[in-house]
Amino acid sequence: MSRKLELIHEHQAALRACTRCSRVERPVVVGQAVASKVLLLGQAPGAREPKLGRPFAWTAGKQLFKWFASLGLDEPAFRRSIYMAAVCRCFPGKSPGGGDRVPSPAEVANCRPWLEYEIDLLEPRLLILVGRLAIAQFLPQRPLVEQIGNQYQLTWKRRQLDVIPLPHPSGASTWPLREPGKSLTKRALALIGDHPAFGELIGA
Repeated sequence: MSRKLELIHEHQAALRACTRCSRVERPVVVGQAVASKVLLLGQAPGAREPKLGRPFAWTAGKQLFKWFASLGLDEPAFRRSIYMAAVCRCFPGKSPGGGDRVPSPAEVANCRPWLEYEIDLLEPRLLILVGRLAIAQFLPQRPLVEQIGNQYQLTWKRRQLDVIPLPHPSGASTWPLREPGKSLTKRALALIGDHPAFGELIGA
């Protein structure tokens, strides 16, 4: 095992033990330990993910992995090839009005150091942002129609990092299923498929 992979395992062990937020529902959800140059950032686990023990394990995951299967990477290959992170790593719980509660700014801030360490350790060349909350952590807030389908370059501690946002694949959102969201999502996926870091994963 490489030293970097050892550090990822140590990091995830510490992350699983995190109790910084009082309102969330544990356990912490983490993806596979993989020393990847591609990092996917989601929003937060849903109600099913803590029980199943992996991110994107339910309805949204089915759509997400369908997108990436079209690029030549099925779910098992995706999970062992791409590091999966989230803005918040615990299920926030249900909202009083129905649906999943949006993590609070304090919860986002509590989880931020875990993500920053992962970026510092992995030094990814491509960061895929899934959903509005994930996009907002790195890009200025704009309507999705102005963000999806574009590639951005971010300076992270004097190092250049490519960023490609995607809409959230939740079944509750119809944005990726109707125009212009459908075409813009297809364009964003094409950008990911053409990125050299992603190409290395599928042997392109």
